[in-house]
Amino acid sequence: MLVLVAPGQGSQTPGFLTEWLELPGAADRVAAWSDAIGLDLAHYGTKADADAIRDTAVAQPLLVAAGLLSASALGDIAPGAVAGHSVGEITAAALAGVLDDTAALSLVRKRGLAMADAAAITETGMAALLGGDPEVTVKHLEKLGLTPANINGAGQIVAAGTKEQIAALEADKPEGVRRVVALQVAGAFHTHHMGPAVDTLAQAAKALTPADPTVAYVSNKDGRAVATGTEVLERLVGQVANPVRWDLCMETFKDLGVTALLELCPGGTLTGLAKRALPGVKTLALKTPADLEAARELVAEHAA
Repeated sequence: MLVLVAPGQGSQTPGFLTEWLELPGAADRVAAWSDAIGLDLAHYGTKADADAIRDTAVAQPLLVAAGLLSASALGDIAPGAVAGHSVGEITAAALAGVLDDTAALSLVRKRGLAMADAAAITETGMAALLGGDPEVTVKHLEKLGLTPANINGAGQIVAAGTKEQIAALEADKPEGVRRVVALQVAGAFHTHHMGPAVDTLAQAAKALTPADPTVAYVSNKDGRAVATGTEVLERLVGQVANPVRWDLCMETFKDLGVTALLELCPGGTLTGLAKRALPGVKTLALKTPADLEAARELVAEHAA
């Protein structure tokens, strides 16, 4: 059973879309998406520097576009389940047929702008903690006023809060944590700091007509497979101010009988977690078109 997953913010790197735009029809498709959302995705995916694509309002639609473009390059496939980390959930919603590509990109454009506005209110950030006991780590974060915004499993938790709180964490790591790594994101996502963005996204969602998922859609909220498009959309709205439980998503993958996990462009992060948390499951990160042949072989072996 194949699970198709989409990465979240922070996985983008300068120029990562360049080779994908050389595929037949890709440049035209991205140009049409760019016109639809008022953002030059090709420019940001090929020529912009790291600071430019770190901007939340840019990074989020860029990542969804990359995920959809790389998925389409695989052809018509039938995964057993789809999921996405944070903004990757919008990519997953499109892959599951809940939203069409244009609706997904329009929603993520509004999401990115709203979250950027919310992040501008207070200087905040996020940091990954590697190693340690999850219960000990969470208690320590709460003591410092930080939120465990991403509980990713495989020994990784991401903390979020003000810059001062992040600095206090770097000076006072939880027992057993080996490293605290600042993430290339521009805000404390999946915390109360994103509250203002929830209202904006809820208004945007009212204009959409979601369809029910055609494959199992595994939600970040609690790792549960969601059966209706209406609930998927409700969860996408609430998700911006609530923790990502990727650990529970991986538990659901196990329960579903996953045998392979394929991470869409710009892959790497989620396959790394899966290698540690899902022993015996084959993994592949679709980083460039050079990975397509191996990805198609994986799909042929594990997809329905």
